[in-house]
Amino acid sequence: MTQPIVLGQAEIEALLPKVDIRSVLERMFRSLANGNAVQPPQTLSLFPKDAGDFITYLGVLADEKVFGAKLSPYIPGDGKALVTAWTLLISMETGTPVLLCDSKKLTTERTAATSVIAADVLAAEDVSVLAIVGSGPVAMAHLRYAENIRAWKEVRIASPNVERRTDIPDSIASGVPVTRYADADKAVEGADVVLLCTSSGKPVIDAKSLSKAAVVTSISTNVANAHEVDPAALQGFDVYCDYRATTPASAGEMKLAVAADQWSIGALKGDLPELLAGRAELPSRQRPAFFRSIGLGLEDISAAVALLAAARA
Repeated sequence: MTQPIVLGQAEIEALLPKVDIRSVLERMFRSLANGNAVQPPQTLSLFPKDAGDFITYLGVLADEKVFGAKLSPYIPGDGKALVTAWTLLISMETGTPVLLCDSKKLTTERTAATSVIAADVLAAEDVSVLAIVGSGPVAMAHLRYAENIRAWKEVRIASPNVERRTDIPDSIASGVPVTRYADADKAVEGADVVLLCTSSGKPVIDAKSLSKAAVVTSISTNVANAHEVDPAALQGFDVYCDYRATTPASAGEMKLAVAADQWSIGALKGDLPELLAGRAELPSRQRPAFFRSIGLGLEDISAAVALLAAARA
């Protein structure tokens, strides 16, 4: 039996410049829309005695003839918790493993790419102010993917420790300066596109600070029922997600809002497969649009497939 390729973080970082993650994900979401991919729900498994947990992300990508899983554990420690991720790809033709890779860096890339695909589809063409809440590696990846989707006239980065960060660029590729904000609510005032990129388990902005036609994206973390906006705010948004069949059962603010009878899953306006296939209604612009990503197994699998191709090349 041919042994699977094993890639660690160093090999992945060397291969990533050869891979167009955004294009790979767009192709995958279109495959999902056309019935050529399967996305089961993610599962959270708890370690005994509150020793941590792990999330399992599954997926089948028929176009690429692979299926697989990403396992992402959360291991509490003294001070900072340990979060890792590994993805396994298996051939649909032989049933044997073809790749095992460290997915921490890939997770950052596919998370940012998914948010920006959604922002690009949902935002009006003439928007000009971008705000990013968060200043860590995930936020910086969002900035890289977002900097060229519109002709930005203003770019803002917000986080409590933003002034201490040394990895935030002074400007984007077009030359537009990046302005730092310690107050996230001030940063999102008047912004056209707001990318929430934190690991927070509670709201990081006040929805009342958003402009009427803003597009807001939000990501997930391992914290139980994590949410970057108040669940009650969903009733005031045009709500979208990465995949309607699985996201509402996992996204913290959606679960909490449904439980409190503040929002219903039937109010979802669309998901990324529907948006990219032209089957979903675009935002009304009469209230903010909110896009929620939980991170799909298919995102991990399609990114890993692209990495495998680059490694074989």
